[in-house]
Amino acid sequence: MTHGVNGKILRVDLSSGRFTVEELPEALYRRYLGGEGLVAYWLAKEVPPRTDPLGPHNLLVFAVGVLTGHPVSGAGRNSVGAKSPLTGAFGTAEVGGWWGAELKRSGFDAILIQGRAERPVYLFVDDGRAELRDASRLTGRPTAEAQAAIRRELGDDVRVAQCGPAGERLVRFACVINDLRHAAGRTGMGAVMGSKNLRAVAVRGGAAPQVADPERLREMARTMARRLTEEDKGFTESGTPGVLLPLHLAGGLPTRNFREGAFEGAEHIAAPALNAGPLVGRDTCYACAASCKRVTRTGPPWNVDPVYGGPEYETLAALGSTCGVDDLEAICKGHEIANAQGLDTISAGVTIAFAMECFERGLLTPEHTGGRELAFGDAEAMIELLEAIAAREGLGDLLADGVAAAAHRLGPAAAELAMHVKGLEVPMHEPRLKHGLGLGYAVSPTGADHCHNLHDTYYEKPGRGVEALAPLGVYGPVPRTDLGPAKVRLFHAVSTVRHLNNCLGLCNFVPWTPDEMRELAAAVTGWNISLYELVLAADRAVTLARCFNLREGFTGEHDRLPDRLHLPFTSGPLAGQGLDREGFARLVRLYYELMGWDADGRPTAGRLAALGLEEVVGLK
Repeated sequence: MTHGVNGKILRVDLSSGRFTVEELPEALYRRYLGGEGLVAYWLAKEVPPRTDPLGPHNLLVFAVGVLTGHPVSGAGRNSVGAKSPLTGAFGTAEVGGWWGAELKRSGFDAILIQGRAERPVYLFVDDGRAELRDASRLTGRPTAEAQAAIRRELGDDVRVAQCGPAGERLVRFACVINDLRHAAGRTGMGAVMGSKNLRAVAVRGGAAPQVADPERLREMARTMARRLTEEDKGFTESGTPGVLLPLHLAGGLPTRNFREGAFEGAEHIAAPALNAGPLVGRDTCYACAASCKRVTRTGPPWNVDPVYGGPEYETLAALGSTCGVDDLEAICKGHEIANAQGLDTISAGVTIAFAMECFERGLLTPEHTGGRELAFGDAEAMIELLEAIAAREGLGDLLADGVAAAAHRLGPAAAELAMHVKGLEVPMHEPRLKHGLGLGYAVSPTGADHCHNLHDTYYEKPGRGVEALAPLGVYGPVPRTDLGPAKVRLFHAVSTVRHLNNCLGLCNFVPWTPDEMRELAAAVTGWNISLYELVLAADRAVTLARCFNLREGFTGEHDRLPDRLHLPFTSGPLAGQGLDREGFARLVRLYYELMGWDADGRPTAGRLAALGLEEVVGLK
């Protein structure tokens, strides 16, 4: 059997309480690598067409990659997948921390969960054994209290992934929280957990599986640790919040529901202000030399609890500039509420900004809000709406279904203000600055996603980022506004690396090159693996997810951006600049052709055969 993996998965039927252990063939690992790849494989094979995402027949998958849990920086990640209750499409989210590494040590490479428990339960996986335990006493409790209760019962050495009260209440953008501070944030995986009456999955293990070449792995780990601590020290110093000011200065910081790209309060919520104010510590993930995570604490009036860590860039922008809020301590409080309740801060912030603009335009009234005025810049309103969404109370009950559903109920005028793709709220990166990013939003199987995407500004000048892509056919910089073949090649190369990270169990922020990723995989597994094989694995994951969505009724018509993201900015550094519709449509069609899809975005029979997917998708 392959080194570096357990070769086993755990199936759990919550309706019957039965457990099944299955062994996986080596070829399956080599074909899909784990993580997102195996999520796509199982969802395509085992979720019946038109399944209710919140029904018992939806399949919830926790999967690690072949590199997860081995001692190199960035290898602490796992994927969580199911049919999304937010979008009705393929749903997956990746997350760091220590939970994924502990799952690998517990004896399993994935947990597949179906059915629905009659009463609230949590799953305990302990070094090859599994049991369901009563979780009634955890219902409604914040994630920190729930984790503490589970650890009192099982021991402090267990790692806990949980859905939080928002997931229990079926908030459609509820997330899965690992270790209190790490979120599998997008597509509503916490709501799927809640629909199954599954509050948490606690894992404990022994040793990780042996690797094929431990000395080479140690050597590569030491090299990356030096790179992170000596060459990329700024990332540890500022973490992801370090990009907020540069994006503001470039005109690409989402502001007031994407109406603008620069925020007059940016300096109040950016990394320097965070470091000088509420920051009290830095945190990291399993085996990683980059301490990029923030830990924040404040006194009155917000009294932020550091147990939940601190905000990433996405949270600072989603609850900050997108809502017009420049109160940094209030944003830290919003982060605490989101992690305590189990909310995706991106979807929450964009939905709240939508509500603020709807109120501004008279589409929401005091009758909808219980008499509360909503306005951009009102930090107290932002906090109140977060709490109302998590509790599904008042206006929060409408917003808890996401911006697309809320807009549908409020009417066509509101739909124009709803910033989403395929039902997933747009993240904190602006396609009018980064045109290839817009392509990624449009064609992503999960809807608007920034993680398996291209951030054009990093590749428009010579440097390490561009140089690393030469083995994938990119030999020089590409302008951020390019809408031609060079941009499609660049997008495919970069998104391939991102999807590979999701399959292997690596972090996007640790700068492993494609060649190094191949070498890591070989050192762990012992495979004589090629970079070509890795590219095929990434394309397999994307293509299977595409097939899943086509089966669920999505077509090429859904591969588009909100109209607002095409319109020129009227102020800021990018004033007068938009995203050309015709050029963008040509870019989407060109991407289809590159991927081996037809004019409607359907993978051709030849492409499915080339990827070895004919049996998975039922091709005769």
